[in-house]
Amino acid sequence: MSRFKLVSDFKPTGDQPQAIEKLVKGIKEGYRFQTLLGVTGSGKTFTMAAVIEQVQRPTLVISHNKTLAAQLCAEFRRFFPENAVEYFVSYYDYYQPEAYIPETDTYIEKEADINEEIEKLRISATRSVLERRDVIVTASVSCIYGIGPPDEFYKFVFFLKRGQEVPRDWVLRRLVEMQYERNDYEFTRGRFRVRGDTLEIFPIYEDVALRIEFWGDEIDRIAIFDPVTGEILKEEREIAIYPAKHFVTSRERLEAAIADIE
Repeated sequence: MSRFKLVSDFKPTGDQPQAIEKLVKGIKEGYRFQTLLGVTGSGKTFTMAAVIEQVQRPTLVISHNKTLAAQLCAEFRRFFPENAVEYFVSYYDYYQPEAYIPETDTYIEKEADINEEIEKLRISATRSVLERRDVIVTASVSCIYGIGPPDEFYKFVFFLKRGQEVPRDWVLRRLVEMQYERNDYEFTRGRFRVRGDTLEIFPIYEDVALRIEFWGDEIDRIAIFDPVTGEILKEEREIAIYPAKHFVTSRERLEAAIADIE
């Protein structure tokens, strides 16, 4: 596994070395709460980056709004270019909860507008947390709300490798269970298409797409390609495909929930 490696032209100065030392000591001694004080521009983000490098633990940074979370994400990405720095905020651009106005007997239906780019970043953050330890997730407060059990989400991740014997139709069914949509004409994130013995998948969390070529029931080739130009970028021996939505549920859990509801 990669280690956190802080990359910066700056060195801790002033009160920063003392603050870093005390914060690291507090974490190692199990303090539940510590507070770093500093005016705007005093280098608190750099100080925390130095702390992360020393303790070498996955880190969640929660901000009170999306804009500040995005700013922190950009700063941490500059400090840790070799590590996974992810962005996890609410994917609603607009949300109107359902409501009822008794005076006029009016029912207002729930309405929501989901930002696909943010949805992509949320799944990307989830994938990084499941796959590696060198992860910093900058998030808004919405991250405290449940998105389902991690083990349930991970059940839907499946791995394919070159030379593997697997029926193509089984892979297609699996993708549908993972909330991918088949569309042979409009190839966008969260969709897949089939052309003869070739399956192309555009993962929700990537800017590139996957091409899987079958020879009968055997995977003959796995390639990463540009979905706009079709250019092959590289070939892979093995890949992991993650669900297109957080809210994927196994048949067993679904049937148990239905029984409880009844």
